[in-house]
Amino acid sequence: MPGKKLHFAIILCILLGIGFLTTSFVSFYVARDSLQEQIAESTLPLTSDNIYSEIQRDLLQPIFISSLMAHDTFFRDWTLNGEKDPEQVKRYLSEIQKRYGTITAFFVSNKTKNYYHTSGILKQVSEDNADDAWYFHALNMKDTYEINVDHDTADRSRLTIFVNYQVRDYEGKVIGVTGVGLSVSSVTNLIETYQQRYGRTIYFADRNGNITLHGSDFGNAATLQTRKSIRPLATQILTSPGTSVSYNDGTQTIFVNSRLVPEFNWLLLVEQHEQLGDQRIENTLLINIAISLFITVLVGFTAYFTIRGYQRRLEELASYDKLTSACNRQVFDLVFEKVTKACRRRKEALSMICMDLDQFKEINDTFGHPGGDAALRDVASMIRSVIRDEDTLCRWGGDEFVVLLPGSDRSAAMLIARNIADMIRQNGVRFGRENINLTISAGVTEYRDNETLSSIITRVDQALYSSKNAGRDHISQA
Repeated sequence: MPGKKLHFAIILCILLGIGFLTTSFVSFYVARDSLQEQIAESTLPLTSDNIYSEIQRDLLQPIFISSLMAHDTFFRDWTLNGEKDPEQVKRYLSEIQKRYGTITAFFVSNKTKNYYHTSGILKQVSEDNADDAWYFHALNMKDTYEINVDHDTADRSRLTIFVNYQVRDYEGKVIGVTGVGLSVSSVTNLIETYQQRYGRTIYFADRNGNITLHGSDFGNAATLQTRKSIRPLATQILTSPGTSVSYNDGTQTIFVNSRLVPEFNWLLLVEQHEQLGDQRIENTLLINIAISLFITVLVGFTAYFTIRGYQRRLEELASYDKLTSACNRQVFDLVFEKVTKACRRRKEALSMICMDLDQFKEINDTFGHPGGDAALRDVASMIRSVIRDEDTLCRWGGDEFVVLLPGSDRSAAMLIARNIADMIRQNGVRFGRENINLTISAGVTEYRDNETLSSIITRVDQALYSSKNAGRDHISQA
């Protein structure tokens, strides 16, 4: 039977484990699919939007400064009066650069084609010079200003974000272009900040696929076409103003979101490795599995010990008399067989006492069944106090008790029977305020080799009947 309980507990644990693991893995895959969808459709586009908003915010001040310069009557009057004193423009541009913290400030006159800078006249722009194409484009553009990224005329090694603003005379005719420059490093710092905050790779590429700006951990690729594994997707990215794609670098899936930054005519690309999100989900899966296993084992142990407790209780109910706690006849059969084998093996004597309460019916009639139950319960308790631990007390039926005495011969059994009878006679039973006087009649016999239970019961019953016929409160032997 213990094996069956354990078998049941193991099966229960297996079923619970399968259920928990199935739920955990289904939740894991659903969460991973949801995460991938969230990364592609929400997280990366939101990061792109945030970076673009930061760029626009950083450009507001340079645009405002360039607008002030373009509408300042100083430029108009100074230019219309023949640009007589270049030092005035130099001081003006130097003051703008100093006050607003720009990295450069300039003015190009359409009349003289002079490029005025904080350090003086740098050059004269020419349509034949490709480096000056920006000026002639700004001169003829429909909007009043534009933003472009180019190398600084004063320092060709420095990439700068320029705000080019048209300067018009009082009649609205374009007489030059002015503006300020913003360091590209501010955008690079923005990239680094977002990469550290969100664990994503952020970089810019022009419409030809050339990598223009990137963070410190980008790698060595100079173009999208040479960036590992993304090459097949380069055309799709470059021909769309905004898209979400994914590719596999051989070890994991990487999600890419791109959007056009019209101010630079660059594409802003944000990448995120699937592993970054999966790691959190995998950790959650492991925690769920650990909790599930713990609960499974706990339920298994609880089920095992609960079943064992209920089984023990059922065995007690099936094996022992509820009123007197003495064993019943079914159990006594097994005990008798076990004890007789042990006594034969050890060559010991074995005796039996059979006793019942004298005039028990009168007790029930006088005190009712509660009084009779109290008498039976106390008599069993007194018998148990006289016999040894290795002896067995059985309620044979009604008010009749049987005691099996291994290691005791007939004379020893007679002595035990007398002690029991004396204790019951002297103590009686207390029931409420009443004291019930009790006596017993008993029969004693000794086991004969290879004798059956029914045979010894028959002989001890005959001895009991002899005691009853002798006038009760008597002990006979057979």
